[in-house]
Amino acid sequence: MRKLTMPELNRLSQEAFKAAEKLPLILVLDNIRSALNVGSIFRTADAFAVETIVLCGITAKPPHREMLKTALGATESVAWRYFNRTEEALQVLKEQDTCIVAVEQTDESVRLQDFVPEAGKKYALILGNEVRGVSEEALPYCDVAIEIPQFGTKHSLNVAVCAGVVVWEFMKKTGKC
Repeated sequence: MRKLTMPELNRLSQEAFKAAEKLPLILVLDNIRSALNVGSIFRTADAFAVETIVLCGITAKPPHREMLKTALGATESVAWRYFNRTEEALQVLKEQDTCIVAVEQTDESVRLQDFVPEAGKKYALILGNEVRGVSEEALPYCDVAIEIPQFGTKHSLNVAVCAGVVVWEFMKKTGKC
């Protein structure tokens, strides 16, 4: 066994990536306080060809120095938008007939493994603040809430780790991998 070289990985150029078909998925970052987490989410979005990232509220925007440390250039390839308030972003997404999904533990949450995305539908996943989670103001816009089952002593995962888990599961269920 040997590691593949960079040319053997056959990665897309930024121009080819921007023109390539994207996963019909939008990541909405609801007041994420760590720019390092935001950069990591950008990198995950690049890896899985996520359509767009929507940055809201206090969430850092490129070109933020801390974000660039973990994004490793993904802020240049992944499309993004910024809104002052998460609710503004969600209203726009609702008007575009996007199914809005909170990644949050609620009294109506569906376990991630039980959630089945509908073919041909566009989805937006809301990822919440590292301390408070998805904001109470965002929940009324949501069509469903999903949660990642956990079996340890902690009640949550790091938001960037959570993004990776949920996006990968979405990819598997939509047949894009």
